[in-house]
Amino acid sequence: MDNCILELNKITQDIINRLDNCSYEELNDFVEQRQILIDQLEQHVKKQSIGVIQHHQLRELLETDPMIITRMQQLKSEAAKWLQQREQAKTQRNAYEAAYTPDSFLMDRKK
Repeated sequence: MDNCILELNKITQDIINRLDNCSYEELNDFVEQRQILIDQLEQHVKKQSIGVIQHHQLRELLETDPMIITRMQQLKSEAAKWLQQREQAKTQRNAYEAAYTPDSFLMDRKK
């Protein structure tokens, strides 16, 4: 169990140290690794109770969650903004594109 907590602490500190510059892929990898370790911890806790020191270490790790969640929300907002800009550009482009059939003829009338 201590190994899981140490590994969880290591990956958490690593992501916190580079949080401002990490990409969504890195955060996604972190979340996946973290979930594997948490699942392992749950298996250990079912077999034996958690100690006071281990409980304290886990609480300290949970205190970093708001920073990580904030970064995830920033990346989500950036992605939403980018998608919105793409949609606006598509709408503007479609407004200027001619809606005609390529085989059609233009007939002018003489006055």
